Amino acid sequence: MNDSSPAAYIHMVQHMIETCLRFNMNKEECVEALSRNANINPIIISTVWKELVKENKEFFEMYEQKFKKNKPMSEDETNKMIHNIIGGSSDD
Repeated sequence: MNDSSPAAYIHMVQHMIETCLRFNMNKEECVEALSRNANINPIIISTVWKELVKENKEFFEMYEQKFKKNKPMSEDETNKMIHNIIGGSSDD
């Protein structure tokens, strides 16, 4: 990432997490996928996720209920989605 400011990096991680949410990924899937495919430290991902949950508690409560009803994505589906996320994240 060329913009080395911490705020820009956190914003990028937040954007990637939000994209994972759109694909109905849970926290563990998101951390795994972003750490493996985007080389983001899992601690950073977890910290940003935790802050998003604090700021949007009601959304995450509803999201978790919805997620429990849906079948998680396969690893191949997850990897394809993450490659799409990474490819599209430079547009911001």
